[in-house]
Amino acid sequence: MRDAKYDILFEPLAIGPHVAKNRFYQVPHCNGGGYRDPSAAAAMRGIKSEGGWGVIFTEQTEMHHTSEITPFIELRLWEDKDIPGLRRMSDAMKVHGALAGIQLAYSGINGPNFYTKEVPLAPSALPIRTFTNDPVQARALDRSDIRDLRRWFVNAAKRSKVAGFDLICLYGAHGFGIFQHFLSRATNQRTDEYGGSLENRSRFAREVVADIREAVGDTTAITMRVSLDETIGELGFSNAEVREFVEMNADLPDLWDLAHGAWEDCSGPSRFKEEGAQELLVKGIRELSSKPVVGVGRFTSPDVMARMIRQGVLDFIGCARPSIADPFLPKKIEEGRIEDIRECIGCNMCITGDMTMSISRCTQNPTFMEEWRKGWHPERMNEKGESQTVLVVGAGPAGLEATRALSLRGYDVTLAEATTTLGGRVARERLLPGLSAWGRVVDYRQYQISQRTNVETYFDSRLTAEDVLGFGFEHVAIAPGSHWRRDGVARQHVVPMPIDPAMTVWTPDDVMAKLHPENLNGKTVVVYDDDHYYMGGVMAEVMAKAGANIILVTPSAYVSDWTRNTLEQGAIHVRLDDLGVDIRLNRGVTAVRAGEVETNCTYTGRRKAIGCDAVVMVASRLAEDALYNDLLARQADWADAGIRTVKIIGDASAPAPIAWATYAGHRYARELDTPDIGDALPFRREVTQLEPA
Repeated sequence: MRDAKYDILFEPLAIGPHVAKNRFYQVPHCNGGGYRDPSAAAAMRGIKSEGGWGVIFTEQTEMHHTSEITPFIELRLWEDKDIPGLRRMSDAMKVHGALAGIQLAYSGINGPNFYTKEVPLAPSALPIRTFTNDPVQARALDRSDIRDLRRWFVNAAKRSKVAGFDLICLYGAHGFGIFQHFLSRATNQRTDEYGGSLENRSRFAREVVADIREAVGDTTAITMRVSLDETIGELGFSNAEVREFVEMNADLPDLWDLAHGAWEDCSGPSRFKEEGAQELLVKGIRELSSKPVVGVGRFTSPDVMARMIRQGVLDFIGCARPSIADPFLPKKIEEGRIEDIRECIGCNMCITGDMTMSISRCTQNPTFMEEWRKGWHPERMNEKGESQTVLVVGAGPAGLEATRALSLRGYDVTLAEATTTLGGRVARERLLPGLSAWGRVVDYRQYQISQRTNVETYFDSRLTAEDVLGFGFEHVAIAPGSHWRRDGVARQHVVPMPIDPAMTVWTPDDVMAKLHPENLNGKTVVVYDDDHYYMGGVMAEVMAKAGANIILVTPSAYVSDWTRNTLEQGAIHVRLDDLGVDIRLNRGVTAVRAGEVETNCTYTGRRKAIGCDAVVMVASRLAEDALYNDLLARQADWADAGIRTVKIIGDASAPAPIAWATYAGHRYARELDTPDIGDALPFRREVTQLEPA
């Protein structure tokens, strides 16, 4: 039974002609499925309905073919042909009583139209703004175009109604939506009735809302999503103007959906954004309108959620990432199971699916986007197979998740950890600057395992093949993780680079073990980053805070290049610059000598020496696969030892981000004792229906 202090979160509240059953509002979020994987996306939303969310939205839905954002894979509502896929999604959303919402987007200066080859349209003639600086410009909408655009929104609204949606969100946030482009003086340089004053810049929004309300407003609620502060300087749509806009148009939508700035502002990772980071920006806006307000902020704490409602900051708790990490978050609060919530760690791995045009992952919830593809449920496991005992070697994220999931299936699991701490790499990385929230990967699984009577955990247990053969377990999962290489092998070097043993070379493992001096004042340290994820930037930060003069060398054109996919690359660069780090881009390291490293330009090959006292080598990792290989060498002894299978999983199989490890552990647990599918696909997919020739 839930704690009474959370009752306020479960109060019903009207949104236009509909009533949400509670205050839990899943705001629109991407998932890498979109038009390519409609059933997978629908099943994912359906799980959220089962999990107790009161309102559930689609991701960005392109409402007309003249504005699309290829290569990104979102939803489309270009014609009636798109309705059945969306109907499948709305039906899934509403099975357990949630309101189903669709976010209609006309991308304007964010839509290069690579697929449709249409000329982009925007309030003013400006270059298209994308993540890749595409060499395309938009044509300014004339009055005839604006009339057409209004009609297209009405058409999309009518199709949304036919597709079964209760709410329509008009997207004007994060710099991505046409409504923001009209509202912002940075993107609206018009001199007619749609430009200049805020009243004029608001005109298009008022017209579209009126048009849609006339067309479907008796049965469909209209919400408007706007950024709380565009955060781009004096020409941007500021927080003060946002407040003026809401007050001026107080009753325009049925609900105000308030996000923060650009996408990286709104969905910044936990390393740079705290829970509820937008509170000051949103506070007081609710008083400017009689309509309800939803805001976001990676809300993971029920106490923070309840306070937001109780203090009148918000009417609805908007969640995207927390709803991915735990689709059953509302139900667990309602049932008094706070300790069972899988809290979002704010790593933004979910966002990388959208950025890489692939099915999204979640570090905490390995079932995300596998609900339809693999039939995985976040709260239920498949029945146990015919065997009974499993040995899991290694208590990192893969081993912990395998143990948790196997125990839920009913297996007797023994977890053997070589150290005295659970968590593997996460136990070490959670102590690095900004990464404390990542410890939730361990905390959640440690607690869940502690509640299971069919799990035994042993520490200080570094096992040999002889040990494993002597135990008598039916199945063995090898998950001891990996370690960072010291020899520079990664992308620039596929064989070890020349390294003089006279030079001090640390790996991230050394730094996390604090093998470097605590005080590095007066020392120059080169951080060589050929990994390109977060670790190089973090190592530079650690060394800088120890007092060293840091020179970060990377063959990439960006610091921590891959973190562009997690929306933190810019923040990392700023953080390092603030710390005085000397950033050397487009340079590799060709040799490490006593007192210096030799670098080279990645384009010309020209070489230059950099004097230094030590090097932090952030290259690639080596899998800890010795035990697995030893057991394979003795496969002839397995049967006599009672062993049926031995499998290597997680970083011990192939080092990757933590989300890969938790997925590997979960998959192992799901597939144990299941029939061999041979060469068949291990997941379902949808194939586009061919039109008649």
